Amino acid sequence: MKAVLCKTYGPPDNLSLEEVPDPTPGAGEIRIRIKAAAVNFPDTLMIEGKYQFKPEMPFSPGGEVAGLVDALGEGVQGLKEGDKVFAPCGHGGYAEAIALSASRAIALPDGMDFAQAAAFVMTYGTSYHALKDRAALKEGETLLVLGAAGGVGLAALELGKMMGARVIAAASSPKKCDFCKEHGADETILYPAGALDKEAQRALSSEIKAKAGGEGADVVYDPVGGDYAEPALRATAWDGRFLVIGFAAGSIPRIPLNLALLKGCQIVGVFWGAFTARFPQRNQENLEALLDFFKSGKLKPHISKTYPLEDAAQALKDMAARRAMGKLVILP
Repeated sequence: MKAVLCKTYGPPDNLSLEEVPDPTPGAGEIRIRIKAAAVNFPDTLMIEGKYQFKPEMPFSPGGEVAGLVDALGEGVQGLKEGDKVFAPCGHGGYAEAIALSASRAIALPDGMDFAQAAAFVMTYGTSYHALKDRAALKEGETLLVLGAAGGVGLAALELGKMMGARVIAAASSPKKCDFCKEHGADETILYPAGALDKEAQRALSSEIKAKAGGEGADVVYDPVGGDYAEPALRATAWDGRFLVIGFAAGSIPRIPLNLALLKGCQIVGVFWGAFTARFPQRNQENLEALLDFFKSGKLKPHISKTYPLEDAAQALKDMAARRAMGKLVILP
């Protein structure tokens, strides 16, 4: 089979497309013939050695896949060859096949294609866990979403609206702001890309407060970090919840903790991957709810671009440059 391999840490151009043996499923595992693999921001970090998990070299990036079961390991029950499934896999998705635990496999619901399935679990799983479990978002509250046109940001926007919140979507271009409006945002904020000086930070904070009705946002969903985090925290309302999702801007912000004291607000970490491992039953309940939302037409992954396997490096460049609106997907 063909696989995109990372043999040394570095930029996407270091990756190579090579022929490797098909994986053999062990006991309790299945092999999936991959039809689609999502591109996510952690993939860009993993190939540079900047992610918290560092797979053994060489490895293929790609943390969620969809395809057909084509081999079963010893002891696997409830699945058969030819079943359509999708699964979070951590890494290994940029390839034509993968072997993983059968317990990770999720059956595709009616009406969901392979690309949608590959693009479903990580963004919606992260955002639903963040808004439901970590923020306890309530109907009528104001939700600010930074990076709202990206994968997890768009999922948070959609879920926030579905949960009855008033959603302010912040993005870095007029095109992205229009895109967020099309997906249900009540208000949008255009913030400048790149580093923000103190004046720009104050202006951003003031605009957030104004569009949130003067008091600030009840919940802030921040997958961006960098220079955007502090002004968003300053625009958090009393008893608000600031959700730390990730750092797509490239730097981890240093937050003045007196802001949390003065606002009586919470700074809440969101680590969906650890949540799934520590609380598998609760994660399963969340997943079942998300699939029900999909079946009823309330959620639908937006895929802005697809790539063949040989263009995986370009997909990662587009992700790192924050060109994606919604999800990017590789189709082996």
